[in-house]
Amino acid sequence: MSALPILYSFRRCPYAMRARMALWIAGIVVELREVKLADKPPQMLEASPKGTVPVLVLPGGEVIDDSIAVMRWALAQSDPEGWLAGDDAALIELADGKFKHHLDRYKYPNRYEPDGVDHRAEGLAILKQWDARLAAQGQMCSATRTLADAALFPFIRQFANHDRDWFDAQDLPHLHPWLKTHLASDLFARIMPKFVPWKAGDPAIRFGP
Repeated sequence: MSALPILYSFRRCPYAMRARMALWIAGIVVELREVKLADKPPQMLEASPKGTVPVLVLPGGEVIDDSIAVMRWALAQSDPEGWLAGDDAALIELADGKFKHHLDRYKYPNRYEPDGVDHRAEGLAILKQWDARLAAQGQMCSATRTLADAALFPFIRQFANHDRDWFDAQDLPHLHPWLKTHLASDLFARIMPKFVPWKAGDPAIRFGP
């Protein structure tokens, strides 16, 4: 068993991104194991048979395989920026439920339906709600970033990147600078280095501040 928590992650997965952000802010160093989703390591599947990232294996053997649960666990250890004050369950449920539903069908129309335009419009309607929220306070739950911002940001980034010209033309005067700020943040840069997929026997990669 590793002396550090082990994090199975995939660099571009939004769920893994938000877990890495919370771990970094909490100051928790982990042994990072980058996963190739088409060839998942058996050690990860043994820890979490559902086969999705992130998977955090604690030194005592406890497994946390839900991204929000990883965030909450990390911030319960240390929360220097007060992120848990923005643990808005209803907001996160909207993002992970309805917004993610429309995002998937907009981004991968051939996988679900022949035309994703209706789902783009539904996703935009939710973004307009969040834009109004940002107008009132700057970030999703307060004047400073919190858990909610880190939880939503990777999925809004994904929505924006699918057709950036279209997205940039939308009337979202508060969400556009919010997204730009998070994309340009030191935190985002630090949780996005590239690693080769992990195999048993590879040297351990220490990941953290």
